[in-house]
Amino acid sequence: MIYNKIPGTPIKVSSITFGAWAIGGWMWGGADEKDALAALETSIDLGMTTIDTAPAYGFGKSEELVGKVIEGIRDKVQILTKYGLHWNTDKGVFYFKSEDAAGDPVDIHKYASCESVMKECEDSLRRLRTDYIDLYQIHWPDPSTPISETMEAVARLKEQGKIRAAGVCNYTVDLLKEANEFVDIVTNQVPYSMVKRDIEKDIVPYCQENGKGILPYSPLQRGILTGKITKNYTFNHGDHRPTTPYYKEPNLTRINNFLEDIKPIADENNLSLAQLVIYWTMKQPTMISTLVGARNPEQVKENIKAADAEVSDADLKEITRELDSLELDMTV
Repeated sequence: MIYNKIPGTPIKVSSITFGAWAIGGWMWGGADEKDALAALETSIDLGMTTIDTAPAYGFGKSEELVGKVIEGIRDKVQILTKYGLHWNTDKGVFYFKSEDAAGDPVDIHKYASCESVMKECEDSLRRLRTDYIDLYQIHWPDPSTPISETMEAVARLKEQGKIRAAGVCNYTVDLLKEANEFVDIVTNQVPYSMVKRDIEKDIVPYCQENGKGILPYSPLQRGILTGKITKNYTFNHGDHRPTTPYYKEPNLTRINNFLEDIKPIADENNLSLAQLVIYWTMKQPTMISTLVGARNPEQVKENIKAADAEVSDADLKEITRELDSLELDMTV
């Protein structure tokens, strides 16, 4: 496993991060707790010591599971969590309707006032069973609260030693610049995959020029880039993936055809398609750690093989050429 330094900090993160969204069950059709705990333990044992979670992932469930596993080994892991996404308030800006663990409807709001950020941090520390968070990130921009108020609260938490570094998620370049005026923003966690490359236009160049790191999430585009999602794939109740454009036609067929085209490269390097996809993502500029989810130990073991792979630059360029000609219809 390769470990990369978060820019401007002494914190080193594994080149692949355990993405803990799925183990919380929210929007993934539920999760098995025994498998989730085993997945986390396996991840740490194999050197994937960085874990990214959030209060919203299972409405506290994901953080609680992480807390159970890291208790007693806190110094061996790097914990990344978030704030600013709520299921228990009508303050801030309405985001979307969802369901809680019991299947009851809940309204999700974006809200990151000073008071809310301070309380959320205490709640996360309690659930995570720790007294500090390595990287604290706003989950989504909150248009209802001035960035200055939010980031000054984060700066205060940093001064108090409750967080080691500040990051953002899903921020544009303009928002990054504004937030950085009030606290040193070291990372931006954004969606990025072979089929979602829009950040290459502005966010990647900005981060390269200003010494910021990118934490790409959904590199497998929630599973579709594994090659296992066929037209007849059965999704569990509560799984929202079929509602996204990537899972609809003609995109599903076009993506699977692309995967068939690059499969020989995976085969030549003794990699699965998923491992090759993760590796390609890891090798893109400014990607300090790629977030990959897993629900059980077997998935962790498969994902982690990407960290030790060695694919030639020529093969990586060939994959990118194939991607440049891939056309998707995001209006479906």
